[in-house]
Amino acid sequence: MVRFITFEGGDGSGKTTQIRALECYIKLQQRACVVTREPGGTALGGLIRKVLLEVRESEIASSTELFLYLADRAQHVSEIIRPALEAGKLVLCDRFTDSTLAYQGYGRGLNLGWLRQLNETAGAGIRPDLTFLFDCPVQVGLARTAQRRAQATLDRAPEDRFEREKLEFHERVRRGFLELARTEPGRFQVIDASGPEEQVTRQIRDVIDREVMQ
Repeated sequence: MVRFITFEGGDGSGKTTQIRALECYIKLQQRACVVTREPGGTALGGLIRKVLLEVRESEIASSTELFLYLADRAQHVSEIIRPALEAGKLVLCDRFTDSTLAYQGYGRGLNLGWLRQLNETAGAGIRPDLTFLFDCPVQVGLARTAQRRAQATLDRAPEDRFEREKLEFHERVRRGFLELARTEPGRFQVIDASGPEEQVTRQIRDVIDREVMQ
């Protein structure tokens, strides 16, 4: 039974827009669902998110970054994800353990075996039943992010730490996500996120109708 659905992908891939659209669709089907995200799905997580994405004056060591994400996840699973699943609700989560592997593993170069062990601990053994991977060329995603930021406020919101990373970093992250999808084809649904928003939405709904609404 599919109950825990995660949305993964690089910056600007459109997953946040699509998770909102799917929430509306699921509620129209009279199904209870919870929408959450990492980092920042809890009050504590909101503070951690602010540190992770907005710190500008000094570098955050790769291991420090990792453990902040893991702390967010441990609280998130305990406070939001596990209770929702135990209540029989669908959970839609914007990023989860695969982002740790893609960003801190493939992107930062930390050991993947070690990261998997830490994911298992921080996630209390909870794993996604279905993962949508939103894939698009890195330059397309970053251009979308820059455009969205420019339109967000008149003052233009500053870039977060990951947006400031070099193109090569984002390319490694993308390759990492695709490798993860290749090794678990039964869980991953790779979505071409470079197409029109409506087309992407239809792809997702087709999968949900087949895998969840049956």
